[in-house]
Amino acid sequence: MARFKAKQPSSGAAEKKKPRMSNAERSAYFSRREAAKVLRSVLQGDAHRRAVASIKSLVYSPSIKNKKATFALVCQTLKHLPIIKDVLEGANILNSRWKRQVELVYIITYDILFGQEISFVGEAEKFLLQRKVSLQSALARLLVRKKMKRIEDLLDHYQTPDVSKPRYVRVNTLKLDVDSALIELRKQYMVEKDDLVPDLLKLPPKCDLHDHPLVMNGSVFMQGKASSMVAAALDPEPGWEVLDACAAPGNKTVHLAALMRGKGKVIACELNKERIKRLADTVRLSGACNIEVFHSDFLSLDPKDPPYSKVRAILLDPSCSGSGTVAERLDHLLPSHAAGQSANVDETERLTKLAAFQKKALTHALCFPQVERIVYSTCSIHQIENEDVVKSILPLAASHGFRLATPFPQWHRRGLPVLEGFEHLLRTDPGEDKEGFFIALFIREEGSVIHPSLSPDSSHLSLVERTKKKNLSKKEARIIMPTLFGGMFKMFLYSKPSFRVNLK
Repeated sequence: MARFKAKQPSSGAAEKKKPRMSNAERSAYFSRREAAKVLRSVLQGDAHRRAVASIKSLVYSPSIKNKKATFALVCQTLKHLPIIKDVLEGANILNSRWKRQVELVYIITYDILFGQEISFVGEAEKFLLQRKVSLQSALARLLVRKKMKRIEDLLDHYQTPDVSKPRYVRVNTLKLDVDSALIELRKQYMVEKDDLVPDLLKLPPKCDLHDHPLVMNGSVFMQGKASSMVAAALDPEPGWEVLDACAAPGNKTVHLAALMRGKGKVIACELNKERIKRLADTVRLSGACNIEVFHSDFLSLDPKDPPYSKVRAILLDPSCSGSGTVAERLDHLLPSHAAGQSANVDETERLTKLAAFQKKALTHALCFPQVERIVYSTCSIHQIENEDVVKSILPLAASHGFRLATPFPQWHRRGLPVLEGFEHLLRTDPGEDKEGFFIALFIREEGSVIHPSLSPDSSHLSLVERTKKKNLSKKEARIIMPTLFGGMFKMFLYSKPSFRVNLK
């Protein structure tokens, strides 16, 4: 026989519904949790020195809804983080539950001690708000211990000064011409054309364009001057097949597509699973239809395979220390860049490992049989990642018919004088130019194209005629199969460890 639970008499307390959050409370609640999510990625990446993306890239990804509030919370919490950590340790209020959500605790503690102290809805907020007196007492003791009277003095003790730099945007000529972009942007800002990089516009520092319609629809991309110089230095011709070896987050990839006027093909290769999502989003936003995204390791690509044997230019911007863009990336806010922290053995070991990978990647790029131009670039200031890599590769490059060429001859800052041909190398300075980049351009001498049937070591002994240019299909994520191969070839090709990302 079925049993029915007796209905309990209702009481006034039971009938009370949980009050609904106001718009302000809901906004603050979700902004803190989005900020905590970003902060977790930032701190974990910094701890392992393997950041998935910069702070700005993480905040302005499509998954973050309230971007302005989240960005402000993350930056302010990071600025105050050394103080917040000392205060929480001094107050000794965290149990195991909240230690597992420590990034959210950091965000809320900032709001309680230094923020506007509004809309504290949520379990974590209530937990910390009930212990506000303990937090304030711990902060007072910290000031006494540091022999300081004001919070501002503590911040000055911990912080690195901000670096002010112009805001640059690159016009995506696949969607909009430069003159139209100028007219639209000049409605709100002082804008001028850059005197070096085509399609690049210069605006005053700290212009917030993240929500501007031209940025939201992909008509312009926020991209620094030095970063924009990389694809322009490669200067691929429309109709070429071009390989972007380490493509994410994709700004240089879509710049290549624009320089090629949407003709030919750009193969965008990226190994990191998280970063490839950002790459695919960037490609979609740009409207480029001549880009194929491959989730693959560049070093695993066989230069003689049909999809790559006709590549005419390679952009190699491999993983590097990022030491030239710490201000742009806001890395000066991270614990690893705290004031007074000096280089250590771990950092030296990391640079050595990065340089070894960079040499291996550049060596591999030289082996593609039809390649005529290679750009090697980093956003590093370290000689070991820049001139030393190029110097170690020069004999091999010469044996393959390559020589160093001079990108942007009118640019005044060149490479360090530690190798023959240093005057061809390009550097930007993080102090003078606000970014520290390095660019090396390799050009193959006329008639030195490697025949794909020859091994890399003996390729420089044979000369072959250049193949005719072929305009490839503009359809996304599609490889044109040679008709002379049958199903077995397709089976072999798709059994490779890489796969293409469908951007539709």
